[in-house]
Amino acid sequence: MQSRTLGRTGRSVSVVGLGTWQFGGDWGPVSEQDANAVMDASVEAGVTLFDTADVYGDGRSEQLIGAWRQDHPDVPLTVTTKMGRRAEQVPSNYVAAHFREWVDRSRENLRQDTLDLVQLHCPPTPVYEDDAVYDALDALVADGSVAAYGVSVETADQALTAIARPNVATVQVILNAFRLKPLDRVLPAAREAGVGILARVPLASGLLSGKYTTDTTFPEQDHRNYNRHGEAFDQGETFSGVDFADGVQAAQAFAAALPEGMSVPQAALAWIIAQEGVTAAIPGARNPEQARSNAGAADLGEVPGLDATVHELYDRWFRAAVHDRW
Repeated sequence: MQSRTLGRTGRSVSVVGLGTWQFGGDWGPVSEQDANAVMDASVEAGVTLFDTADVYGDGRSEQLIGAWRQDHPDVPLTVTTKMGRRAEQVPSNYVAAHFREWVDRSRENLRQDTLDLVQLHCPPTPVYEDDAVYDALDALVADGSVAAYGVSVETADQALTAIARPNVATVQVILNAFRLKPLDRVLPAAREAGVGILARVPLASGLLSGKYTTDTTFPEQDHRNYNRHGEAFDQGETFSGVDFADGVQAAQAFAAALPEGMSVPQAALAWIIAQEGVTAAIPGARNPEQARSNAGAADLGEVPGLDATVHELYDRWFRAAVHDRW
């Protein structure tokens, strides 16, 4: 597995990581046994980066990772978590006392004295501009509670604001074949500043798995059922904000453009990690087969003609609808 430096953390991580939102149950139920099997398969395939958040299953995802890590103390692994979404989404909640409370809870869940990387989890826009926020984060680094910090964002402008801060190590942003705006300014700015980029929602909530049709349905508790129009949180988190039927058709065209026999999700991930400035893509996996397949994307390299296909499909299906929103 190829590795890259995770921005200003200085850590070396695999170019394909493991996203663990699904361990919290927002994609349907995942048993502890299944979660452990996914982590086992990921690490066996060369993954050295797990991404989680305190809000995934109200801490369940962190707890599963913490228990797994305790059982595998010799595995070289970077665990990035996120904080802030368990509280009401108002800027006044993003203060030092709350950061201390949230970080201590994640340290307990993950069974780590020092968190590898903590990220503000898509807070309100004014939070990214508040000097006191960064002072409080710097204090957590100074006292050893966290080794480094970053942000997760909804919009390109939020990313650019964070990248300008001298101690922001990483930015996590939605980037996939159906969401290209970060290519315009975010990736160039991150490269220049030495900030790591974690590409989240890399398969557009499964649209780029190549398995969906317009008749595909999802469980009641799955956000792909209840948040298609932003009913529960930002619409961009679900199918990258694109219309589901349009996404299905674009994914079919994406698949048709690939060399015969090439895996659709692997090609989609390979396209992301080929973008200059991306540190890693962090797809989720619900079973070991998906985990191994995702990791295998690192072996594809740059797929000839794929970049042109991605831009053509984006311009045809999505640019007008999503480019200026995020």
